[in-house]
Amino acid sequence: MTYAAVLAGIEGIALLAGGLWVLVRGIAGGADDRQQAVTLGITLVVLALLPLLAARGLLLCRRWSRGPAMITQLMALPVAYSLLQADSMAIPAGIALAVVAVAALVLLVNGETTRALGIKGPGRTE
Repeated sequence: MTYAAVLAGIEGIALLAGGLWVLVRGIAGGADDRQQAVTLGITLVVLALLPLLAARGLLLCRRWSRGPAMITQLMALPVAYSLLQADSMAIPAGIALAVVAVAALVLLVNGETTRALGIKGPGRTE
């Protein structure tokens, strides 16, 4: 579970850093469309909260944290796919994102993780 929390945290930090970078470029006038850059930067910063909160919840063994962590990973897969379709330096980023997302999903559905979080399977009352 700790590894899943670390992976979610890394994704959150990457989103936060990217959002702040785009926001600063937009404010400083380094972007082609200032309004679009500022909007994207703010959006990325806000989106970074989901994996960061999920990572904290996983570290504290909070049951609710698995849902947001899984949603983050499922949202990351189409983003990784789109990065892999690019003819640029985005391809290595797409590979890294896909590997992190799949690894985190595997860790989140692991039996030890579900037991540690107190999540029972369907129809189980024990």
